[in-house]
Amino acid sequence: MLTAALYGFLASSGLLVGMLVGLLFEPPRRLVAGVVAFGSGILVSTLTFDLMEEAFETGNTTFVVSGFLAGAVLYVAVNELLNRLAARSPKREGREPTDVVPAAAKKPETPAEETASSTALLVGALLDGIPENAALGISLYAAGSGLGLVLLAAIFLGNFPESLGSTVSMRKEGRSRRYIVALWGVTTLVCTLASVAGYVFLSGLAPNWISALLAFAAGGILAMLADTMMPEAFQRGGPFVALATAVGFIAALLLSQVTK
Repeated sequence: MLTAALYGFLASSGLLVGMLVGLLFEPPRRLVAGVVAFGSGILVSTLTFDLMEEAFETGNTTFVVSGFLAGAVLYVAVNELLNRLAARSPKREGREPTDVVPAAAKKPETPAEETASSTALLVGALLDGIPENAALGISLYAAGSGLGLVLLAAIFLGNFPESLGSTVSMRKEGRSRRYIVALWGVTTLVCTLASVAGYVFLSGLAPNWISALLAFAAGGILAMLADTMMPEAFQRGGPFVALATAVGFIAALLLSQVTK
């Protein structure tokens, strides 16, 4: 359990690192895009050759396919609801966290609008983080530290640009440092606990249900990549992000081979 907590915290610490960088600096858009693309490549490799491979080895195809599709559908449905909730804020011109209107800090918000925006940001971060970290805990039980190490690196590198971009956007909206630190601190804590829960509670399930949960996480991650990370990387960095994605993919694949 302590190992799961440590792995979960290290993976989730990418959120804190991204937050600190976002509070202190505003990195070039192309650099952020490159990091997002690199993390996307790592996650694609990890969900394909690690999560899904482990899922197929653990349970039967019906459970794996059902879990994968359920993860993708749930992510898309909840994320769409959260985006609509966040778009109600006068500080936004679109539904994504980076869609901040000019001079957003001076735009007044009603308490209800501020609560809706804050809730959408928090739940959106947890929607990305909880399935990944739960899968991390399950993988430590089901496949040992090899898969766990690959997932740790993938989750960390996926979390870093997410919190970095959101933190920069929240600064433009005029959010306080205390608000930003509290948001990402709570997210990190809950995601760490998800790793522990995955190891302690979910890993005791029958093999078919473990495979379904691993596939569920993979489906959610793939939907998140297609909906958020990859479009954001291309929008900020242009075609060169394709190379960064390829480098991330092969880096994760090599790490997976080394840890076997």
